[in-house]
Amino acid sequence: MEREHLFTSESVTEGHPDKVCDQISDAILDAALEKDPSSRVACETLTTRGMTFVAGEISTNCYIDIPDVVRDVLECAGYTNPHYGYHFESSAVITAIQQQSPDISLGVDTGGAGDQGMMFGFACDETEELMPLPIILAHRLVRAMSAARKNQVLPYLRPDGKSQVTVRYRNGRPVCVESVVMAAQHDEDVETAKIKSDLIAHVLSEVIPDSMRADGLRSDPDRYVHVNPTGRFVLGGPQADTGVTGRKIIVDTYGGAAPHGGGCFSGKDPTKVDRSAAYMMRYIAKNIVAAGLARRCTIQVAYVIGERQPVSIMVDTHGTGAVPESRLTELIRKHFDLAPGGIIERLNLRRPIYRQTACYGHFGRNEPDFTWERTDCADLLKKEA
Repeated sequence: MEREHLFTSESVTEGHPDKVCDQISDAILDAALEKDPSSRVACETLTTRGMTFVAGEISTNCYIDIPDVVRDVLECAGYTNPHYGYHFESSAVITAIQQQSPDISLGVDTGGAGDQGMMFGFACDETEELMPLPIILAHRLVRAMSAARKNQVLPYLRPDGKSQVTVRYRNGRPVCVESVVMAAQHDEDVETAKIKSDLIAHVLSEVIPDSMRADGLRSDPDRYVHVNPTGRFVLGGPQADTGVTGRKIIVDTYGGAAPHGGGCFSGKDPTKVDRSAAYMMRYIAKNIVAAGLARRCTIQVAYVIGERQPVSIMVDTHGTGAVPESRLTELIRKHFDLAPGGIIERLNLRRPIYRQTACYGHFGRNEPDFTWERTDCADLLKKEA
């Protein structure tokens, strides 16, 4: 008996207010790591009309010009027009930074975890990236939307925007795209019909080929492609919606197809297992799937503050495993050092690489600095399993 269901994921552009905050927090982290790789950073950002507020705990041997970092991010994100209500040169930047708590340092200095918590990694064989198809397509749509703005293909677009993709699954496998949502901030004098027509022609058609579309989406895009459904999206960004670091964690990970642990990633140096252990679990899960040991793999790990090794590891192959999950757990313990220091060394995480992760997902990116996306352990795991 065939089983069908729909699954939806979303993504946002680099000009979305929450993503602006993620980029600022990670840009500050990069600025610290560039000069002092041992920097400890936990940085949060809030944006609203005409103002950026940066707070957190930073222990480092270098000086960081935070206002300069903030303004660079805002300019690159597209906030270069005073009419947007949030401008890279004129918006205020307020800072409230202190050093990391010495009580936390007691655990981190000895190589232990900086906090308790659970983290998840996930991989599946739906795409070349070993990621769920809905989130991959959602990221591609907003990337294409931003490219159309930056390259002046659609010069009336403004920085803020979102996408949403619904995929039909049959017996656990994706078969077609059912519907698409694109929310695109725009200049005031542009009609909704033109925006929709342009986004279908220059964004959707570039990302989702006709062969991937359901019959309804292919034959009746007016019904199944939703563009600015209220009919107007002029006010956007921090002018219209306060942004906060860490509020788009499902966009950052697997689009809701897998669990997320207790913390966000952006603004945290790699001694924070919220970030580094989540990267490591993705690395391990991806290698398991790449080795053909499962078509779908979720890994959970949990830490105690000050302890080096996790208190638990859980592997779930969702009924797709080629070997028992207990065997995969044994292989993980044998071949991967899950202490924070071991993770940092394995993935080479003490580098200024994090600002680029803050948009379009931390996973499924085949770029050189995304070391957790390598599949260099797949052959070893396959041989031993």
